[in-house]
Amino acid sequence: MSTRYATYSYWLETCGDDLTPRPALDGTVDVDVAILGAGFTGLWTAYYLLEREPSLRIAILEREIAGFGASGRNGGGLGNRFPVGLRRFAELFGRPATVDLQRVLNGVVDEVAGVAEREGIAMDYVRGGYLRLARSPYQLDILASEQRTLEEYGFGDDAVLLDARQVAERVSVVGALGGLYSHSSAKIQPATLVRGLARAVERRGATLYEQSPVTAYTTGAYPVLHTARGHARARTIVLAGESYLSRFPRLRRKVLPVYSLITLTEPLSSAEWQEIGWEAREGLSSATHMVKYLTRTADGRVLFGGRGAPYHVGSTIKDDYDRHEPTHRMLQDDVRAWFPGLRNVRFTHTWGGPLGWPRDYVPTVSYDPAEGLAAAYGYTGTGVGPSNLFGRMLADLITRSDSEISRLPFVNRRGRNWEPEPFRFLGVRYVQHGFEQLDRRAEATGIAPGGRSLAERLTRH
Repeated sequence: MSTRYATYSYWLETCGDDLTPRPALDGTVDVDVAILGAGFTGLWTAYYLLEREPSLRIAILEREIAGFGASGRNGGGLGNRFPVGLRRFAELFGRPATVDLQRVLNGVVDEVAGVAEREGIAMDYVRGGYLRLARSPYQLDILASEQRTLEEYGFGDDAVLLDARQVAERVSVVGALGGLYSHSSAKIQPATLVRGLARAVERRGATLYEQSPVTAYTTGAYPVLHTARGHARARTIVLAGESYLSRFPRLRRKVLPVYSLITLTEPLSSAEWQEIGWEAREGLSSATHMVKYLTRTADGRVLFGGRGAPYHVGSTIKDDYDRHEPTHRMLQDDVRAWFPGLRNVRFTHTWGGPLGWPRDYVPTVSYDPAEGLAAAYGYTGTGVGPSNLFGRMLADLITRSDSEISRLPFVNRRGRNWEPEPFRFLGVRYVQHGFEQLDRRAEATGIAPGGRSLAERLTRH
């Protein structure tokens, strides 16, 4: 069984942890808090709950093993980005709230690093920053606009625009015309972090039940997480299953599973790395609609990931969807296009998984004490950093600890629902195809998309 779980990502394969599942829930347990999901959100929530009230009895129910989902399969980036941009967030919630949110997000990287150090979690932490690259003239305008926005909201010192020469001094990417560099990001081995967090909450008294898929949940006077073999009764239940929450009928239109896929090269030679540079191990990404993201791993490989795998009708999630040959082949072609010296490189791993996408890109953080129900989900692929913040927010809400973060205005906000099927399927597939066409056209002409296409209007955020 542990060997099977290691096949889901390079991170799980190399985290150095025994992936043998913990015992499943068998029977009924009575606790103070029952959490669905042993990924970053669920584990951070448990960690901070026990920090605030060490006597709490906490049970965590996981469908597979800790870190099985996005927490153990992502691109390895730990940053301060939010799914909704600063301008759009200000339109929704006002400028003061936007400044407050970004300020607390800017502290996430140090917070995670501090916990990892205290708990003895060796997660290959490197604070190399984050570099968005422009490989077409119109993308330079996009990055310049992002920098102006940061300056407008008081965060201009966090990022700096680089010209082609300055980018080349950091990393040699063919066609790079410039970039926007932010120092508030790091690279980690995410599976090591999530598995270490699982052990940390167990040391504090929480119980983790693995291979215990929650089949239903009850709210109200007697909240319960139900499984086929038992029940976790609690004063509060927490839904922290990200895209997998779409399997519950009540949440099917709240969060959409969209697949992000990754390919990984063999370890490069010292000569190949000398040609590429990339010594600081910055996170790299493209300034395109169909985001591409890159990591230099601790053992000298290039990780290249991106969207593009098709959405499946009914928001279905299957292991078969983790690998999509056309998308993985496209990503491998991109590696060779970005780094021509790697034209003969061998690829050793391909994997993927679903991320949770809210209809309006605003994640859910909620707590209803009358129903005994708390939830956090919908990171749209940016969850490694914000999940720490959301775990702290849920811990404050559940323990009735008034705090700056628990008063952020998107807490308990009721977001838009996704359209019912088949309109959801048709719309998402149309947007996926539309973004691919927009990127191709813009890169061919050097002219930025105008924001007037139907795909852009449907996804404005």
